[in-house]
Amino acid sequence: MTRVQWLLVRGERGNPATRLDDRRADGAAWSRGSEARPLVHGAAYFAELLAAVEAMGEGDLLLFTDWRGDRDERLDGPGTEIGAVLCRAAERGVMVKGLLWRSHLDSLHFSEEENLRFGKELARAGGECLLDMRVRPGGSHHQKLVVLRHRDRPEQDVAYVGGIDLCHNRNDDAEHRGDRQSLRLAAPYGPHPPWHDVQLALRGPVVGDVEAVFRERWEDPSPLSRSPLTRLRERMHQEDVDADPLPPQTPDPEPCGTHTVQLLRTYPNRLLHGYPFAPDGERSIARGYLKALRRARALIYLEDQYLWSPRVVAGFAEALRRNPGLRMIGVVPVHPDQDGPLTLPMNLIGRINALSELRGAGGDRVAVYGLENHSGTPVYVHAKVCVIDDVWASVGSDNINLRSWTHDSELGCAVLDETADPRRPRDPGGLGDGARVFARELRLELMREHLDLAPPDEGGGGPGEGEEAGQAPGGADDGSLCDPVAAFEAFRAAAEALDAWYDGGRRGPRPPGRLRRYGPPDLPPARRLLARPLHRVLVDPDGRPMRLRWGKRF
Repeated sequence: MTRVQWLLVRGERGNPATRLDDRRADGAAWSRGSEARPLVHGAAYFAELLAAVEAMGEGDLLLFTDWRGDRDERLDGPGTEIGAVLCRAAERGVMVKGLLWRSHLDSLHFSEEENLRFGKELARAGGECLLDMRVRPGGSHHQKLVVLRHRDRPEQDVAYVGGIDLCHNRNDDAEHRGDRQSLRLAAPYGPHPPWHDVQLALRGPVVGDVEAVFRERWEDPSPLSRSPLTRLRERMHQEDVDADPLPPQTPDPEPCGTHTVQLLRTYPNRLLHGYPFAPDGERSIARGYLKALRRARALIYLEDQYLWSPRVVAGFAEALRRNPGLRMIGVVPVHPDQDGPLTLPMNLIGRINALSELRGAGGDRVAVYGLENHSGTPVYVHAKVCVIDDVWASVGSDNINLRSWTHDSELGCAVLDETADPRRPRDPGGLGDGARVFARELRLELMREHLDLAPPDEGGGGPGEGEEAGQAPGGADDGSLCDPVAAFEAFRAAAEALDAWYDGGRRGPRPPGRLRRYGPPDLPPARRLLARPLHRVLVDPDGRPMRLRWGKRF
């Protein structure tokens, strides 16, 4: 396996202004010798983050960016509210610096006031958190990262990157009963929406890369907002609008693992004056996906909050057309998070068109599923994960849509493991790359949960009665799931069994698994006509320069 066939080499990022590819003496556009460890669900991430922050002391450095911050969100019970945890760290002498998206008005179901309160609470404790509105009109800062650097213990340095915000709804676990501190979603999700999400814990040299991403934004001299009204509110509220200097960045942590990690990003082509670190924007997430998809031969496994935009899924569709043995599994929310008379059609039209494109290319080799918990409540899939042929894996803040690939700020990690997986099939794609431990184990961990299969060392099976322990419908077990075809069929069989149980009036024991086959509802022609332009302008805008739009390039 060669990294240059799967990852972006220097120049392919398309953004020569960033320092990210100039940090290493060997000129590599990625970090070798790192460790990437998936933390599935907010409960696992929050508990680890709490312990790591509580262990920090004077002179250490904590950096974070987020889309939304709820200062009262508990990481692990009373007294562990994220605002209080960060304030205690600042009071101990930890340098705490944060960037929160300023957000739109709370009356529009966004979080401007909550993000403002978070920043003021942290400032009183000696930290600093700025509200960053340096985005395109209608855009957001969607990156979710935390960096912990230790003055005297560099071996403890860690960064967290993925899809999990430090806010309400996120603190859920594999049982999917939902976070007790909840924000309302569409009615089918109930008062405490079940939430499925993934974050990466990163150690080794890649921690320095994540810190460099934060520093580029922090050191941007541009005003935090161009809006005269916003700048007036900043003065009225006496907001901090000037980033204090950071100490010089310390050397990267020593190598500690077998993973090569490449940070991929989106920044928009910001009108008038662009970002100094991305004056034309950056679309390396799009470019990274499209390069990896050209090597897809066996199975694309995708978990995504949206999966909409035909212009984005075109790369997936092309891979399906080129390779008749390629299969694709998508796991998505059954219902959009908003169900209003105007917002629901806007959300649905993009997915309807995207799935039509995929199924036109791959036919029955494309299967899309929603999730539910064992009580039958839909699970909101917020994860942003892709695994290709058990070789390349991506986890980040980015969704499969045009907004994430071109318009908002995003951060993702592409991971290649140096360690080959010995289980069969040893080379699913047939290109000589060989299955890799990280990518395969990430896929299997997620599939086990959705099929109600216990990990191999725990034994036992899911909660369904009458099934053989440790097996999903159709006889799939952990070993057979390594095979792409068997994994594809295991998902199909589990979803068919659960759908049939519902169709039969829920008589008898509930079959194991949480999978329901997803079929987007149809929209009447008049609603489609209205929804299509609103989707393009409001829901899934394009942040590319015009020359790239015209050339249909990223």
